[in-house]
Amino acid sequence: MNQHDELISGGLDIALYQPEIPPNTGNVMRLCANVGATLHLIEPLGFTLDDRRLRRAGMDYRDRSTLTRHADLSAFEATFERSRWLALSTRGATRYDRHAFQLSDVLIFGAETRGLPQDLLDALPPERKLVIPQVEGSRSLNLANAVSVVTFEAWRQLGFEGAL
Repeated sequence: MNQHDELISGGLDIALYQPEIPPNTGNVMRLCANVGATLHLIEPLGFTLDDRRLRRAGMDYRDRSTLTRHADLSAFEATFERSRWLALSTRGATRYDRHAFQLSDVLIFGAETRGLPQDLLDALPPERKLVIPQVEGSRSLNLANAVSVVTFEAWRQLGFEGAL
């Protein structure tokens, strides 16, 4: 078993690209601990991991979650070069609920103020650029809420793998 297999064998992989708001990351950390997902943080981060707002939102779930930091997008890509990346974006082409998730999928979410880089989106086929539907004229969802919505749909499709 290689390092990649070890990373995906326990559940879903969720990546936050350059997250900026500590409470959002803390909430996602808590979510990952509760669904058995691995959280990947792609640096640079807009805060430090000892930020009190991160700890408060994560409610001490850091010890219960699997967290991996990646120095940049290239380092993250090297870890998951054979995985199917699914980018969540308001510029996505496929509704997230119409996608057939697989355990080896990597769900990648962009920074709160700017989303994912256009070159990352351009490198993916339309069916791997997912969007959460919203009413016309609305702004994007809060990052932690968007991660929750998509993660639970993926986990549901996977039969709630590992649930009690």
